Amino acid sequence: MKEFNFKINGVEYKTAVNEIEAGITEVTVNGKTYKVEMEQKAAPKVAVAPKAAAPAAAPAVPAAPKAAAAAAAAPVAGGVQVKSPLPGSVIKVLVSEGQAVKKGETLLTLESMKMENTIAAECDGSVKQIAVAAGQNVMQGDLLIVLG
Repeated sequence: MKEFNFKINGVEYKTAVNEIEAGITEVTVNGKTYKVEMEQKAAPKVAVAPKAAAPAAAPAVPAAPKAAAAAAAAPVAGGVQVKSPLPGSVIKVLVSEGQAVKKGETLLTLESMKMENTIAAECDGSVKQIAVAAGQNVMQGDLLIVLG
């Protein structure tokens, strides 16, 4: 079971992905369990209210630029690696390499299961490397940004 806390429009939601089997997953949102059918085909982007019925899989997004893929393959040594807490698609990167950031500052926005999630700096520092680009799909644990 994977547990996540999402903050949407200032409201916090406790979620858990319980199990995934044959394209069906069990998702718990604030204590209520839903069975979610996961699709592979692209779906139009539609804003989904958090109290709506079970969320669906994230829409397909075009492949990331080759430069971003190359950067992801070779992380900069000696820094704090910010990794993706869940699979999804990078919507926008809000920082640039060399930029100073404070702990808690939003680095990028990640869409997962049609919900936007902000990825924040885990410490004060500067952005040493950005390993992803807007539109890129990432898996849980993939490198997003290196702070130094």
